[in-house]
Amino acid sequence: MSNNVKSPYAVQVFDLLHRPGEMRERELDITVPEGFGNAVIGVPAGAQLHIDLRMESLHDGILVSAEVDGEAVGECVRCLIEVRIPLEVELQELFAYSQDEAFDYEVQDDTIDLEPVVRDAVVLSLPFQPVCQEDCLGLCPQCGVRLLDNPGHEHEAPVDPRWDALAGLAGEAGESAEDVDGAENNGATEEKR
Repeated sequence: MSNNVKSPYAVQVFDLLHRPGEMRERELDITVPEGFGNAVIGVPAGAQLHIDLRMESLHDGILVSAEVDGEAVGECVRCLIEVRIPLEVELQELFAYSQDEAFDYEVQDDTIDLEPVVRDAVVLSLPFQPVCQEDCLGLCPQCGVRLLDNPGHEHEAPVDPRWDALAGLAGEAGESAEDVDGAENNGATEEKR
């Protein structure tokens, strides 16, 4: 036997080999030995996958139809919190008896290895940009706070650094105007006396 027997994805099919018309159904509960997915979401190592499997013997090989259920874990691309998405993937693939370029997978040592088929189907079903909810507002670009947690979150309008020097002058101009007004009023009062 090959190394495929040690894989939790390996299924013995010796009772179906070269018996067209024969069919078997099995259920597999797999603890994922090695995680897989894309850059932001995937099925982590140690996660559980449930596979409802139907195997039909044909002249060329064994037709495998399966429904894979599990959970993908990742992070929201907008606000970076953890995201858990249920997986429900259907797949169908022919495992050929002989090595033929027309078929991607083959029966080896009376065994089919579902790992590459399951991995490909699950990875292709994962969202490219997962979000915690469709209307996620993301993070504040200034301070990084999660906007869904703080809906009224605001900052003062940023001052253009080119105007900083003038802002200082405006403060001084306001003080000197008061001094001038006060001096003019005092002078007018003194003249009236």
